[in-house]
Amino acid sequence: MILDKSALILFKSRLKSIERFEKHPDIVQSEQFNNLIKTAQNTEWGKMYDYASIRSYEDFASRVPLQNYENIKPFVERITKGENNILWPEKIRWMAKSSGTTDKSKFIPVSESSLHECHYKGGKDTVATYLNNKSDSRLFSGKGLILGGSYKPTAYNQHVVAGDLSAVLINNMHPLANFFRTPSKKIILMDEWETKLEAICQSTINENVTNLSGVPSWFMVLIKNILERSGKQYLTEVWPNLEVFFHGGISFTPYREQYQALIPSPRMCYMETYNASEGFFGIQNDLSDSTLLLMLDYGIFYEFIPLEEIGSDNPKTYRLQDVELNKNYALVMTSNNGLWRYIIGDTVMFKNKSPYKFIITGRTHHFINAFGEELMVSNADKALHRACMESKCKIKEYTAAPVYMSSENKGRHQWIIEFEEEPVSLTEFTTVLDKTLQSLNSDYEAKRYKNITLDMPLITVARKNLFYDWLKERGKLGGQNKIPRLSNNREYMDILLILNN
Repeated sequence: MILDKSALILFKSRLKSIERFEKHPDIVQSEQFNNLIKTAQNTEWGKMYDYASIRSYEDFASRVPLQNYENIKPFVERITKGENNILWPEKIRWMAKSSGTTDKSKFIPVSESSLHECHYKGGKDTVATYLNNKSDSRLFSGKGLILGGSYKPTAYNQHVVAGDLSAVLINNMHPLANFFRTPSKKIILMDEWETKLEAICQSTINENVTNLSGVPSWFMVLIKNILERSGKQYLTEVWPNLEVFFHGGISFTPYREQYQALIPSPRMCYMETYNASEGFFGIQNDLSDSTLLLMLDYGIFYEFIPLEEIGSDNPKTYRLQDVELNKNYALVMTSNNGLWRYIIGDTVMFKNKSPYKFIITGRTHHFINAFGEELMVSNADKALHRACMESKCKIKEYTAAPVYMSSENKGRHQWIIEFEEEPVSLTEFTTVLDKTLQSLNSDYEAKRYKNITLDMPLITVARKNLFYDWLKERGKLGGQNKIPRLSNNREYMDILLILNN
């Protein structure tokens, strides 16, 4: 308790800085913008777009085109081969390998500035915010279990290393942090997931673990292995002082009930963070409010594209002060890792502007709009949660895709769901899912009206470990790898159906 209170005192200055950008977001974002432009003006990229003469956001937006990964890939490959001062003036030694679900990986530069002024700063702010919320915390009385990935030298250059962001962060942590972390760096950075899982169980089962950090889906696999090995029913029997799970990467909604069932402690807290390979963007700064506070002083300048503009030749962009509430936007970032007007692929919706608080609604490519229904991942997660509540069941994993119209049939959505506990009535489950989706999404409701365009959803029950086996077959076990929740085509669905037989 004394150590936790001492830590909070040390974090007080950061809490004041957070208060500053909550009160003066436009000023802080302007400071970030000006510093980024000035720092990069002598890089190859800065000279290409004459950053030295940029005097305003309007200059920047009219001069520098929006970027996706294919646009910056040639520059990234040159950096990986050892060239310097390309996108950012610092020497790049690390690449964060994206957690995309396709076989094609993306490599995001991790500069010293982004490492310390963005990712680590976000980690410190997460702890500061948590301790500010929990005056009775005993976080530092034990250790944190961070479930990370692995890394290895790139094919181009042995001196530039690529891996999951979690592995990059763990490897570069200050040595003092290891006193408050478990398992050892050697174990947590192991490459082979199933061997690592076994080693983590063996090395942490007798530790005093007070906090967890990682992706909910992979942590659930670890928790079940811990319980099986220990012979205990609840995780609190193994780690009685466990008090918080810092989670991110995917929505926690489908997993919340499973965690609460295995960690039946009134003291247990769940705190979401939004830390992607590209940058650290948000923190749940109020444990009673699921929205995330947009972090404005991490060396990132934000722009936003309305979802309906995605895919157009010249999409309109908005600065933070111009966004509207309850509208889906694609997130665009300019940052201290050398990403300039980069569309990261996530969609967000602001729920408050004083301060700026938002929810993650999905991905620019992970939605279903085959019939004009614009179904987002946030809709799917909420509807499944309601269906589980009313049908007394639990979901482990899921994905959904369209079933296209034919001369004999209307269109519909097919869901393949792996249940932890199956519903008594799949028909009732489907009905609740459908009605909840209609209540959440007016476009979906219109397409379902009298079954004119869309028929009822089709639910396919997945066999045990279907999604785990699919990821294993693709070499995607562990780390930050995720199941694609919604797809606008049947690429994943058809493969999963074959594996399900």
